[in-house]
Amino acid sequence: MAASKPVDPQSGSGLPRWQLALMVGAPILLGAGAMYLWNRSRRKEALSKGNCERKTPEGRASPMPGHTDGSISMLECLSPLDKAQAAKNKGNKYFKASRYDSAIQCYTDAINLCPPDQKSDLSTFYQNRAAAYEQQQKWKQVVEDCTQAVELNPRYIKALFRRAKAYERLDNKKQCLEDVTAVCILEAFQNQQSMHLADKVLKQLGKEKAKEKYKNREPLMPSPQFIKSYFSSFTDDIISQPLLKGEKADEDKDKEGEAAVVKERSGYLKAKQFMQEENYDKIITECTKEIDSHGKYTAEALLLRATFYLLIGNASAAKPDLDQVISMEDANVKLRANALIKRGSMYMQQQLPVLSTQDFNLAAEIDPHNADVYHHRGQLRILLDQVEEAVSDFDKCIQLRPDSALAQAQKCFALYRQAYNGNNLSQVQSAMTGFEDVIKRFPKCAEGYALYAQALTDQQQFGKADEMYDKCIELEPDNATTYVHKGLLQLQWKQDLDKGLELISKAIEIDNKCDFAYETMGTIEVQRGNLDKAIEMFNKAINLAKSEMEMSHLYSLCDAAYAQTEVAKKYGLKPPTL
Repeated sequence: MAASKPVDPQSGSGLPRWQLALMVGAPILLGAGAMYLWNRSRRKEALSKGNCERKTPEGRASPMPGHTDGSISMLECLSPLDKAQAAKNKGNKYFKASRYDSAIQCYTDAINLCPPDQKSDLSTFYQNRAAAYEQQQKWKQVVEDCTQAVELNPRYIKALFRRAKAYERLDNKKQCLEDVTAVCILEAFQNQQSMHLADKVLKQLGKEKAKEKYKNREPLMPSPQFIKSYFSSFTDDIISQPLLKGEKADEDKDKEGEAAVVKERSGYLKAKQFMQEENYDKIITECTKEIDSHGKYTAEALLLRATFYLLIGNASAAKPDLDQVISMEDANVKLRANALIKRGSMYMQQQLPVLSTQDFNLAAEIDPHNADVYHHRGQLRILLDQVEEAVSDFDKCIQLRPDSALAQAQKCFALYRQAYNGNNLSQVQSAMTGFEDVIKRFPKCAEGYALYAQALTDQQQFGKADEMYDKCIELEPDNATTYVHKGLLQLQWKQDLDKGLELISKAIEIDNKCDFAYETMGTIEVQRGNLDKAIEMFNKAINLAKSEMEMSHLYSLCDAAYAQTEVAKKYGLKPPTL
């Protein structure tokens, strides 16, 4: 997609990046993200099997055997603990009858009667009273009683989870997350109810923090590798083409080799020259000069400026420029179609699929022979799980541009995902054969090898997948993302943590603005138990995020790691590590 970059074929052509970043091959994936970003189908299956909500108090609802409710003579013979248990049992009967005030009084009697050294029983009485307060939606009292219960029994799952739910109602997300993190660890990540709450709170925290951070962030130009990869996803994009003959003067270089001077005094043509020189920081300024002077390349300058606003993550500045180009009915139709593709991709990044689809459809209507429209709409449809429609779009793109290796490879990947998800073995094999055909016909298309490698990894053909990544690196040695995926493959295939980290470190060395590398490194550090290092990596990725949605996801991972550090300090709880 083209919101801030195309759907990166190295990262799965539309698959969420966290899924790929967590494919490290551990028997149970643990850590930031793995704690909470689990397979949704497993969650639904577990819930359908009757994972009921924990509401009831603990203990029997009936009086103790041999005792008649209200018998003073019998009570006088009981020990203090037995009296407390009798009061609790009476409270349980009131609770089941929905007489919560009476239940609370009985639980209070139990607390007062219980000897202080009977910590386990006392913690149960507090937890039961908290359950009654919960039914009355008295959230502060729930927190107070659960806190008492946890102080008496620090690994009391019911009390921790009940307090987490109360903190959520009190909008105390930080404390809620810490409590539910402790619960997830104690339950070995097996209870979908607590994991669902963790996921919910993490997403809320991520969105809140990303909204504030993104609003005040300093725009950051991506690496030259990223920018070149972005523009390479377009074939009908006028603004990304080199300067045409006659657009610049004859070369007039001094003895130190200065670049050619543009013949016309045009901000847009200067911007194009800066693009060729990879001097990207000056492009927005030169485009603005062209626009302000109402030059002959105003439409092109608006589109180029909008594109670089998107690349630095400033969608709010990009949208007015894109809107203006789209509304210019006398402008070159390819400029307008390209603006629609980029605005549609931006909408998808903002999770506005209806607006995104409308823009792509309009682009196809006004420029039906533009291969880029179908290529990028195909990627959008993969994200929307509209695989058949995506394949149709890739076919149209290939019909218009038979030499489009990327469209050929992504069509194979779409067919493969459809067959793989549908467990259709014959179609899976057909898709794998399709990949072989693509890399044979387009041996210099790195994306073909990368997508084939991901399919091979799914099929656990790790050795061949490794060969495909090596081919990618041979063709594009400066593509940091390939090194990240090759590193993940080493973890999944050989459980070779050192080699995996070495390759991901190499990715960062090649491109120190590769947020995917920092995110993946952070995820692995969580699984190693190096939470402080993980938080450092996630924060680096956050500062490089190119959209608010990406930033929200990264904050969720960082908050998950931070919650684990707090739980480790408070309760000595740590999940298993690699």
